[in-house]
Amino acid sequence: MDINLIISEVSKVIKGKEEVIKNSLVCLLSGGHLLIEDVPGTGKTTLALALARVLGLSFSRIQFTSDLLPSDITGVSVFNQKTREFEFKKGPIFSNVVLADEINRGTPKVQSALLEAMAEKQVSVDGNTYKLPEPFFVIATQNPIEYYGTYPLPEAQLDRFTMKISMGYPSEEDEVQIVQGINPMEKVSSLNVLSSPEEVIRTVNEVKEIYVSPEVARFIVNIGNEVRNHPSVILGVSTRGLIHLANASRALAYFRERDFVVPEDVLDLLKYVIPHRIKVREGVKAEAVLKEVISRVPIP
Repeated sequence: MDINLIISEVSKVIKGKEEVIKNSLVCLLSGGHLLIEDVPGTGKTTLALALARVLGLSFSRIQFTSDLLPSDITGVSVFNQKTREFEFKKGPIFSNVVLADEINRGTPKVQSALLEAMAEKQVSVDGNTYKLPEPFFVIATQNPIEYYGTYPLPEAQLDRFTMKISMGYPSEEDEVQIVQGINPMEKVSSLNVLSSPEEVIRTVNEVKEIYVSPEVARFIVNIGNEVRNHPSVILGVSTRGLIHLANASRALAYFRERDFVVPEDVLDLLKYVIPHRIKVREGVKAEAVLKEVISRVPIP
């Protein structure tokens, strides 16, 4: 898979955001899921659509609202009058790329339905279990400003997301080009398809084989322990979080054409993998805690 070519193709509709596109691909190829927190109108939906298009993956969008039901996501069993049997009608979760738009507007019950899908890559309906397609990648979005009518994601749900990023506004020059051109959403269908589900799965398996040395693994664990023991941290990073950090570092090493992880890969991803997993005391920023921790942990 030509990563640079894919980033270049997606950049035709997501201008000036190569780093965001790269991080999204890192998350996908690490086998994880992505949370994007940003204000409306910064291109979150366009990014998800463009990635699915260029990678040749199926796509579905779920708009989370307070009246959404778990069955609206997973699907429902319907009685067939001809066969006199119940048939399962698949919900929108049965896609390679699922955009969970404004996920924090869904009730805890709906969020839990998505949690099983993300964790187990399967859904359970009426006592039956159905496998989700491979690859399976959830991109969830939430608005950091609006709180009315929202249900904050619990720690267990946040911990399922490998990375949390923000899009940010484009640069002035890029924004001028966007305003001059047609709607980026309309350009998505004209993007070239450069991959396939089979190739993505093959690349994910190659990423799993990237070597993490005992020294780098201990470096990751030491970071986790320093975060947990920091006086300003109420809830530290989980072991799952450290596994996600290692997996994302494997994907970044793959991007950098190496078959092994180095500390630089880990350090470059910390700000996307750790802060959303920890809870800090009021008035303290998770990013500040992480910066302090990095200064104390010896780099191998």
